[in-house]
Amino acid sequence: MHRLFALLCLVATPLSAQDRAGDFDYYVMSLSWSANWCALEGDARNSPQCDATANFGWILHGLWPQYERGYPANCATSARPPSRSDTSAMADIMGTSGLAWHQWRKHGVCSGLSSDDYYALSREAYARITRPEVFRDLTREVTLPASLIEEAFLQDNPDLEADQITITCKSGYIQEARICMTRGLEFRDCGQDVIRDCTMTSAQFDPMR
Repeated sequence: MHRLFALLCLVATPLSAQDRAGDFDYYVMSLSWSANWCALEGDARNSPQCDATANFGWILHGLWPQYERGYPANCATSARPPSRSDTSAMADIMGTSGLAWHQWRKHGVCSGLSSDDYYALSREAYARITRPEVFRDLTREVTLPASLIEEAFLQDNPDLEADQITITCKSGYIQEARICMTRGLEFRDCGQDVIRDCTMTSAQFDPMR
């Protein structure tokens, strides 16, 4: 009886397959508005990203390998991990070296690239999108429709289409702008599990610090 029960459990429990590095369909580049992240999480962590002199606007949260549905994470890789100087060098666009390290460990390892090449590609992706300057001119907290954020990105990036960007919200704040790109960093339509726009009509948006 015990042997039969063990056999049934083995048959009924699917083996979890390890995501394979380099096996994915496209990238999602996630941009986070720094002041909003600081209000939600960063201030409580005393993050240097939130210092009054940091002057961060849209930072690169990450460049994420994506399947047409779902995404790989924590893939096994033979690539060496980035050094402290490697992650520190990314802080100018990612806010902190800690975020750069986390993004490599969760997402970068699935790219099939070395850490140097993954960070270089992330920097290239970040440079390919024009981040609307209008938000840097805010002098006070405002509430606005999430759709306005998308419209601003579309206006400043004529090659970008509505199905290639999605805006997310968290706890009443504008959280991120997520742009979908091919493996060659051309804009492309997002998968159905990514293109889920925030529908808030009065989301909070804090000014740069």
